[in-house]
Amino acid sequence: QVQLAESGGGSVLAGGSLRLSCAASGRAFEMYAMGWFRQAPGKERECVSIISRNGVETYYSQSVKGRFTISRDNAKNTVFLQMINLKPEDTAVYYCAARATPSVTNKFFKVRDYDYWGQGTQVTVSS
Repeated sequence: QVQLAESGGGSVLAGGSLRLSCAASGRAFEMYAMGWFRQAPGKERECVSIISRNGVETYYSQSVKGRFTISRDNAKNTVFLQMINLKPEDTAVYYCAARATPSVTNKFFKVRDYDYWGQGTQVTVSS
C-alpha cells in the first residue's frame, strides 16, 4: 500500500505559477504509475497528467499541454506537477493518484484505474 499527500496548492493570479508535490509513504514507490487529476466544483474528476514508473513516459490533457510538466523523483518518493501560465479554468482541487503496475508504461487515464488517492490540494486562479 501507499499513502499520498499533496502540497503546494494556493491562490494565484492568471499567468502565475505553482508547483504541486505529492509525497508517497510506503514501499516500492518505483512500482507505481502516478497521475494528477483535478476536480472543479460541479464537474467530474478529470485526468490532467500521468507518468510511468520510471518517469520516461508522460501524458498531458489537451487543456494543460505546454503549460504543465509532470515529473517524479523515485529516490524521494515524490511526484511533481509544475504549472505555469495558469488560467482561471485551472481552478480545482488537484489530486495525485497511484496504481501499482508491473508495466513500465502508463496507459492509465481514468479515475477507476487508480487505487490510491491523496486528500487533494486546492488551486485557485483568479483573473
